[in-house]
Amino acid sequence: MTDAKPMRVMMQRDKAASALGMVVERDEPGVAVVSMLVREDMTNGFAITHGGLVFTLADTAFAIACNEDESVTVAAGADITFLKSTRAGQTLTATAVRRTRSGRTGLYDVSVTDETGDVVAEFRGRSFTTNR
Repeated sequence: MTDAKPMRVMMQRDKAASALGMVVERDEPGVAVVSMLVREDMTNGFAITHGGLVFTLADTAFAIACNEDESVTVAAGADITFLKSTRAGQTLTATAVRRTRSGRTGLYDVSVTDETGDVVAEFRGRSFTTNR
């Protein structure tokens, strides 16, 4: 993380993000930036980054951005549009931003870019804050 805050317990326990080598670059209320180096074992049969892993990166940034207080907030749904393929050796960065939060629901947009700044995917997540 680029700020001095310790990594949140939620991310300390996130085995998927850890296994994929995700790095939390920014963690602020309603905003998160997470990066990931694409490895060979993250590619599909066409030697491009597996779409599910691009989604997972975006979903991780979304999760951090929408869990901005002590309440447990989960995804109510999400959509992704893939715009550009990437390959092993490239670094992807997901930037999540809260668009609106009302009551127990929220709407977040996540842009995934490659190391040149080109947009790879756009993700929109809908959150729901639980009673936990």
